[in-house]
Amino acid sequence: MSVKTYTDDPVLRAIGSAADSRNIDVYVVGGYVRDLLLGKDVKDTDIVVVGSGIEFSKHVAVTLGIAPPVLFENFGTAMLMIEDRKVEFVGARKESYNKTSRKPAVASGTLEEDLSRRDFTVNAMAVNLREETFGKLVDPFRGQSDLRDKILRTPLEPETTFDDDPLRIMRLMRFAAQLNFRIEPNALLAAKAMTSRLSIVSQERISDEFMKIMACPQPSIGLALMQETGALEKIFPELAQMEGIEQREEYHHKDVFRHTLQVVDKTAAASDNLWLRMAALLHDIAKPKTKAFKEGIGWTFHGHNEVGARMVKNIFRRMKLPLEHVPYIEKLVRLHLRPQALVDDGVTDSAVRRLMFEAGNEIDDLMILCRADITSKNQKFVEKILNNYSYVIQKMEEVEAKDRIRNWQPPLRGEEIMQVCGLQEGIMIGILKDKITDAVLDGVIPNDHNEAMKYLLSIKDEVLSQPPVKKKRAYN
Repeated sequence: MSVKTYTDDPVLRAIGSAADSRNIDVYVVGGYVRDLLLGKDVKDTDIVVVGSGIEFSKHVAVTLGIAPPVLFENFGTAMLMIEDRKVEFVGARKESYNKTSRKPAVASGTLEEDLSRRDFTVNAMAVNLREETFGKLVDPFRGQSDLRDKILRTPLEPETTFDDDPLRIMRLMRFAAQLNFRIEPNALLAAKAMTSRLSIVSQERISDEFMKIMACPQPSIGLALMQETGALEKIFPELAQMEGIEQREEYHHKDVFRHTLQVVDKTAAASDNLWLRMAALLHDIAKPKTKAFKEGIGWTFHGHNEVGARMVKNIFRRMKLPLEHVPYIEKLVRLHLRPQALVDDGVTDSAVRRLMFEAGNEIDDLMILCRADITSKNQKFVEKILNNYSYVIQKMEEVEAKDRIRNWQPPLRGEEIMQVCGLQEGIMIGILKDKITDAVLDGVIPNDHNEAMKYLLSIKDEVLSQPPVKKKRAYN
């Protein structure tokens, strides 16, 4: 079968011409073929050479007059930058695996052997790049048919595919979410039976696939499959344990796990920010720990926002996720109840200032999370809460216009306080700064340098006469 679209790619034509000059069979494979057949933007360009991928990549570089390839000789692969994209070369190979490792023993093989070792049939297609057969689709495992039917199936028996490389269990769920495809029943059964094999896969590789699930348009597809197969209990037990935890239905879905999936999907629909999506995933992570039954009220989860914020760092460390995102997620988890509490207590300027001060630059993301957090089936109730949040956002805009709280800068510098009060560096400087900050947040004075100086002069003698007690403050 010939796929005419491939003639539009001059990079592949150039590679095919280089193959003709050496009389070597060369194919573009995997994600490139899949995405092109789906009509998606093509990103990955993986080339399989029947022979040495490294040697052929060097020949292509010379032929095209470009920089030599970057070689990964331990893996038998090479990478060239051709125009503005990465092109990877590898020789066709067959693999065998040791039960205790996902690192294969590799030997040269045929194209069909190479395709058979791939994860799913939709990724096991190739297109010939030689001039005579340019664009001819090689599809020994009916990948094009499965692509059309939107089904994920393994080229070999699923037990063999997953046993060889257990990371494919995670990739199964990731592609189901990424492509919105169903999973062939035998593949799903094999994944359920073999999740224990994930123990031989490095945490970095698992977390990479997990975050690719979180980056999908509807992450809940992959997360629900992880729960169904038992993979979630092994990889992210805190999340798995949320299933079956009941909560009051007027605000949320009754089950905390199902509620969380809805919140993640709603957040994903509103933002591509991967770490905001992670905050959505973790916002109720401490509910199993804080669950208590109160007569006349039902299930309560007092303090789950604070307990959950304290859990974030350990989760990130265990999953080997980048720790620089921890403070951002901690802040959103800690504050996710505040906008609703603000509505309940009355939307005063002072309360709005304090929320904006604590949230800082994350205030917009916090409001996205809070709006996503309403998953009640009572549409009138949902509309009421969302209208309340719209009013809060309006008040924030008004307060910000007056007081510039969002990107908070103290109206007085520490050096000025030291000079006016005759102080050296020490705890009293922080105490006086906090007094000025509280005065601004409570609306006693505007966020203005001159007004802050007047206020400092009016309080300094009283404050300095008392024993120094520095209160803990969450500065943004």
